[in-house]
Amino acid sequence: MGRDEADLLDNYAGTFDGRLPFGKRPALVLIDLVEAYLQPGSPLYAGIESALESAVRLTAAARKGDIPIIFTHVEYQPGGADGGVFFRKVPALKVFEKGSPLGAFPAALAPMDRDVVITKRYASAFFATHLAPTLTALGVDTVLICGTSTSGCVRATALDACQHGFVPFVVRDACGDRHAAPHEASLFDLQAKYAEVISEADALAHLARL
Repeated sequence: MGRDEADLLDNYAGTFDGRLPFGKRPALVLIDLVEAYLQPGSPLYAGIESALESAVRLTAAARKGDIPIIFTHVEYQPGGADGGVFFRKVPALKVFEKGSPLGAFPAALAPMDRDVVITKRYASAFFATHLAPTLTALGVDTVLICGTSTSGCVRATALDACQHGFVPFVVRDACGDRHAAPHEASLFDLQAKYAEVISEADALAHLARL
């Protein structure tokens, strides 16, 4: 541990070290694990292959345990008028215009008929979508969150999960970002203030206990 990291942990100790218990009815929420982040030719390519593999294992465990599974993806009308400020701020979001192959789910991790698919236009999977009422209707109290990017849509979704009353458990192995620095900083901040950040092994253990 470096000096800066030790100073950071000392600074947060006693103030941001609370813990949230895992609930009785979880759901697995897979954030934007689509081709745009997986294809090297895409402007959004993030090198998240290992996170995808982890998410595939978590999804298999959730299916085995009959845990609700929710996929999110991004889609805009041509020209992005429905994307507002976000679309204007990030020109690379053009890859999510309707009909783009980069908006598709990969063959390794595609929704099944019984899964819920949420189409979103902004970072959080809760913003202007039916995710919150869907989770409530399913009796969900805890969300296992994975996907991309950690510093963007994963972080925004975990924060909104907290604010909507669903306990967020972010699975670090199943999240990815285009650089390690924002990935690690976001996980640190989420653990400190809004969520529990756990390993894939811990997530699988929680699912197995259910």
